[in-house]
Amino acid sequence: MACLQTLTKSFSAWVICCCCCLPLLLTSPLPLKKPGLASTDHHACRLRKINFQQPYIRNRTYTLARMARVSDHDTDNRLIGQQLYVNIRENNRCYLMKRIVEVVVKDVLLTVAKDQYPYVEEVTQFLASLTSELSRCKFSGHREHIEKNLEEMKSKLKKLGENGKTKAIGELDLLFDYMENACTDAPKKGGNKKKN
Repeated sequence: MACLQTLTKSFSAWVICCCCCLPLLLTSPLPLKKPGLASTDHHACRLRKINFQQPYIRNRTYTLARMARVSDHDTDNRLIGQQLYVNIRENNRCYLMKRIVEVVVKDVLLTVAKDQYPYVEEVTQFLASLTSELSRCKFSGHREHIEKNLEEMKSKLKKLGENGKTKAIGELDLLFDYMENACTDAPKKGGNKKKN
């Protein structure tokens, strides 16, 4: 009998809790995100792997890069490489690559003659769509190293003039791979294992 009373009391307590507390939980507003919190959203700096698994656009990008490399005789300089990641934390690499792609699209791809390189329009649209998807991607922590590395790359591009544009187009395959490695949850390739 005592067992039955305890069971009844606990069941009654459960029913009271559900009847009183559940409506409060359901009607209370969820906490709003503060504007500054967007930078901590991990998914804002992530692209879907499927973006990089489309053979059509990968082939177009790699073919365009190969064609431009034929005209690039400067073997001393490189725009896209590990030097971009010096002093950059791994969680800021996607943000940095987004910024670099924006520069390449605006200062290189949109300024070259469309008839000079086949596929340039398709590759430009593809890269622009990636940066659009990453519009909410922000840096975390301090941005000095990001800006410094970005400025060095832009300065080198400007200094090389027209050959800088040729070099940037010739390195689109590297840009494609770096973007994929930095912005998807795919395993990192080659030299990206080291954390800074």
